[in-house]
Amino acid sequence: MPSPAEHLELPHPRRLLWTSAWSMAESVGLPFGTYVAVTDLVSPDAGLVAGTAVVWLLIALRKIVTGSVTALLTITALVLTVQTLAAISTGSMWMFQLQFPLANLAMCVVFARTAPTRKPLVAQLAEEVVALRHPNGTHHPGLHRFFQGATWLWAGLFLLLTLSLAVMMKTEPFKLFMLLSSVVTLGLTVVGAGICVLWFFAVVRRLGLRLRFTAA
Repeated sequence: MPSPAEHLELPHPRRLLWTSAWSMAESVGLPFGTYVAVTDLVSPDAGLVAGTAVVWLLIALRKIVTGSVTALLTITALVLTVQTLAAISTGSMWMFQLQFPLANLAMCVVFARTAPTRKPLVAQLAEEVVALRHPNGTHHPGLHRFFQGATWLWAGLFLLLTLSLAVMMKTEPFKLFMLLSSVVTLGLTVVGAGICVLWFFAVVRRLGLRLRFTAA
């Protein structure tokens, strides 16, 4: 039997939903909502600039108010900055398409850089998005290896996306490229998330850890 300390904590379901929803709204909803709104009103380039400005403003506010910036917000800033620079640098259709593989390449590098460290990116996201905690403040070695492996997995998925989108840029017309890029990105994201969830529960079970919800 595992000892009482050998468990992982998640916030109460209501708080878990709020934490996850706020993290996604801050890091994805506000920047991309701004992008969509300004794109409809002005142009795609203006939308990218506005979305990028919003995410950097959120980073500045978070730094002032809390003294820290979440990994998901940093990722959003990186992706939008790369996409904005690529899209508006020449105004050509080719450069507009190039933003998609470049953004995924940047994501690949970010995940790969943190994978072998003491703080792999997937572990940071688990703490920030779903508030997963180990009650004694330590990191279980087996769980740490999972987070490192999962981070390498996402680095590989983003590299695969980069190569796939680069090939589609050369072989498919613009409208089909945009459709396929969305489908392929969503598909690989769902597959990656599903693999990580199943892998996580298998590791937790194998290590004899338990998941507990904290009080409301």
